[in-house]
Amino acid sequence: MLTKAPKLKYIIKTKSKNNVNVRPTSEAMIELLALLFLNSLAEEAKSKAFEEKSATIRAQHLKAISKKMLKKSRG
Repeated sequence: MLTKAPKLKYIIKTKSKNNVNVRPTSEAMIELLALLFLNSLAEEAKSKAFEEKSATIRAQHLKAISKKMLKKSRG
């Protein structure tokens, strides 16, 4: 079984306006979706760095693709 991110439950509880109960399966789903988003963000940044012939992913590569990825993830 996956171990949860240490601050995930805290973030869910404090960022919601009203007291929301989140089941463990929902927490796992939220964590998996966050990991999938980070994975796709890393893949896009990797391809951007490759296009610019850079061996490392830098902040400028992430900034260049972040808007596109956020729009894509909204649905």
